[in-house]
Amino acid sequence: MTTEAVTIKRLGAQGDGIAEGPDGPIYAPFTLPGESVALAVNKSHGTLMSVREASPERVEPHCRHFGPDGINGTCGGCTMQHASDTLYHGFKRDLVIAALKSKGLTPEVAPLITAEPGQRRRAVFTARKTEKDLLLGFNQAESHHIVAISECPIASPGIVSKLATIAKVGAAMAVNAEPFRITVLETLSGLDLSVDGIKKLDDRERRRTVEAVLGERGIARVSLNGEIIVEPVKPVIDFGGVSVSPPPGSFTQATAQAEEAMAKLVLDHLGKSKRVADLFAGCGTFALRIARKARVHAVEGEDKALKALDLAARNTQGLKPVTIEKRDLFRRPLMAQELKVFDAVVFDPPRAGADVQCHEIARSGVKKVVAVSCNPVTLARDLSILVAAGYRITSVTPIDQFLWSAHVEAVVTLEK
Repeated sequence: MTTEAVTIKRLGAQGDGIAEGPDGPIYAPFTLPGESVALAVNKSHGTLMSVREASPERVEPHCRHFGPDGINGTCGGCTMQHASDTLYHGFKRDLVIAALKSKGLTPEVAPLITAEPGQRRRAVFTARKTEKDLLLGFNQAESHHIVAISECPIASPGIVSKLATIAKVGAAMAVNAEPFRITVLETLSGLDLSVDGIKKLDDRERRRTVEAVLGERGIARVSLNGEIIVEPVKPVIDFGGVSVSPPPGSFTQATAQAEEAMAKLVLDHLGKSKRVADLFAGCGTFALRIARKARVHAVEGEDKALKALDLAARNTQGLKPVTIEKRDLFRRPLMAQELKVFDAVVFDPPRAGADVQCHEIARSGVKKVVAVSCNPVTLARDLSILVAAGYRITSVTPIDQFLWSAHVEAVVTLEK
């Protein structure tokens, strides 16, 4: 390892500053373009030692866990608190532009729909039992070291105010000193805690967990590896006026505000479509909203999520018919012939994207398509399939719901 003085040239896709070293690029977290910095360099990785000449875009971090002066980020939950809003928002939008350009796509990209502090309703904490209590926080970047937190500016006040309660429940469940994860979802009826990384609980540990939950207020449910341990009340989330009780650990959008923005873009593009296919439908984020105006066929590979969607649709008055289908769309996509009966298709796949399904959408000729993605790279690949088949991109909207990170959502609308 050597110490080198370098100038940061640009930001990489993960938000790291990039300098040109004698043996190639050096990636340095917590640096900004134009800065003169001292790095401890190990191969292509640089650890920031000091900022000799700061960028005018460098700002004071919002959270003390991020690190002193934003130089040595300790928490690992955020990577870009040291960047001004102007630089940060441009970085997020540019991630989408660059991914599209790499596939020869140059549509107009709208300004970023921004995120604000205190909006995250879902957070994943790492926990570990110590001799005295429970360590609850986030893993330091590139490390298994857990940084205990007492504040979190990105998380909702409902989560932050219950950190002690979450730790109490975690301590009741901890069976040894091995680290485990607690995924926290703020719902309308209380916090939903989904724990994994603990193999099982014996009867005594289960009783201890139940007592810890019942002795506190604001916890709706606690589950372990998908099994409900205690559920004082059903967790409930709202999808455009439809109440849904998601299964333990089920995927939900990280912020309600971003979800609403995405849903509006989807619904506006669908317009007067009468029959819509919602692929990778989850618990019904889009399907249940679409059902206010159109018949929906919701396709999802996860059985419990699909059942939650179906139950919500059946128990809500005023919706158009909603049909469901359990199907692994990676291995068995909806075929072009099956898609021809629909006026529009919405798809929101995991980070791996939906290339196999997109080939079938392209062959189907369905008039309107909406692509929702959390990965600009696989999104660009999928869009290139549709564009090659004669679809025209009508809008691209980047959306930030993972504040001060290098992750960005996007909603893209297309027409045949």
